[in-house]
Amino acid sequence: MSAFGRRNGTLGQQGARPAFGVAKPMRGGAVAPPGSVPAGGEQFPPLPGENLDADPLGGLPREDAMSRLAERANAVHAADEGPQGFEASVHKIKEQVLPRLLERVDPEAAATLSKEELSEEFRPIIMEVLAELKITLNRREQFALEKVLIDELLGFGPLEELLNDPDISDIMVNGPEQTYVEKKGKLQIAPIKFRDESHLFQIAQRIVNQVGRRVDQTTPLADARLKDGSRVNVIVPPLSLRGTAISIRKFSEKPITLDMLKNFGSMSEKMCTALKIAGACRMNIVISGGTGSGKTTMLNALSKMIDPGERVLTIEDAAELRLQQPHWLPLETRPPNLEGQGAITIGDLVKNALRMRPDRIILGEIRGAECFDLLAAMNTGHDGSMCTLHANSPRECLGRMENMILMGDIKIPKEAISRQIAESVDLIVQVKRLRDGSRRTTNITEVIGMEGDVIVTQELFKFEYLDESEDGKIIGEFRSTGLRPYTLEKARQFGFDQAYLEACL
Repeated sequence: MSAFGRRNGTLGQQGARPAFGVAKPMRGGAVAPPGSVPAGGEQFPPLPGENLDADPLGGLPREDAMSRLAERANAVHAADEGPQGFEASVHKIKEQVLPRLLERVDPEAAATLSKEELSEEFRPIIMEVLAELKITLNRREQFALEKVLIDELLGFGPLEELLNDPDISDIMVNGPEQTYVEKKGKLQIAPIKFRDESHLFQIAQRIVNQVGRRVDQTTPLADARLKDGSRVNVIVPPLSLRGTAISIRKFSEKPITLDMLKNFGSMSEKMCTALKIAGACRMNIVISGGTGSGKTTMLNALSKMIDPGERVLTIEDAAELRLQQPHWLPLETRPPNLEGQGAITIGDLVKNALRMRPDRIILGEIRGAECFDLLAAMNTGHDGSMCTLHANSPRECLGRMENMILMGDIKIPKEAISRQIAESVDLIVQVKRLRDGSRRTTNITEVIGMEGDVIVTQELFKFEYLDESEDGKIIGEFRSTGLRPYTLEKARQFGFDQAYLEACL
């Protein structure tokens, strides 16, 4: 008896099947010269015209792929030398002028002036200091020096130049010596440096103090925002080993709409129409995606479809949503004080928001047990509520919502939690940042209900990867699954049923 449950020799006696290792190849090949062994052995000779050096998955030739791997493995990254040329000379002069300038300026009086007024007041004083130091500057250098000094005294120092650049979407300061920025989805080093760690720490404090937060050794983490709504995270030593680290997520000055996202290639025409109808018909929407995938941008764009007559409350840790509605009230959490008392969480604000007569409640991001409070709001007459959360797929999004509720002290069976999620959430919009830096809406999925103890979903749209262009851009296609939407009844109540059906089919 063999290991496969048949008696030895049975098949061999009948001649039906040869022993293992003797099978003939299923594909033929060119006849090899006598005495030569074809690549792949005698069993698997190459097909006519087959390129042995090509990637078997149909990509680049194997030699090219291996050379790129070797190049990356042996690469030596030189340290950045910081500002060069004109910027370096202005920076050097600033270091000499600033101490003498501060001796001649009343800080309290300077704080009451705008940047333009302060620039006018500073001009003669700067000329006086330059004369003392026997430094001669041309007009261009004078204007650059004035701007740098004003930024240092009233702004955020070297960061001002990056904040004013509309092409930059992210700023990442890794200590006083190194700063990276993101331009068009790609990271690159920025030509700025800070004087020293204390200079960088002072600017970090200035940022967080504007919104009533603090950052020091007792509270080395802080979330804040700038006046334009940009989100800021600060982490200082001893948690950050290379000095103070500042991460700034900038937002476009011009509000992003769904039509703009469609024109950017983030979604198709039909997906754009379906999302417009979902926002207008008060569907409960969860926007899911990874870090930097565009969840907040999508939420801001969807908010444009909210009826101007509705009262909207937004709740966030650091207020960064900028809704495009007239009747909008933003709420923000509060961290604990030095004694660890007085913290106001997202859950507290959701409970309080229910007493403020909202039509919709929008959460910037859910991370924990406040997910249960949001589901309660969705089930208590606040249709059209929205939120964002971190997840890599719609199915994972539902699992994360269940886990976040279980993280709290709520003693509810998992089946009851799943049922409440299925009854509350209508749509999951999955956004993803692809490796070429582009952001795409990869899935629009409906939550239908429960089947046993499993939440049933139905995919309406999906993005399918097809190929990659020579310049590294990902080529794909937005496809409709052609299924009749389960949320069609909600659209019918607002008179959008025919348009919704046409968009999804």
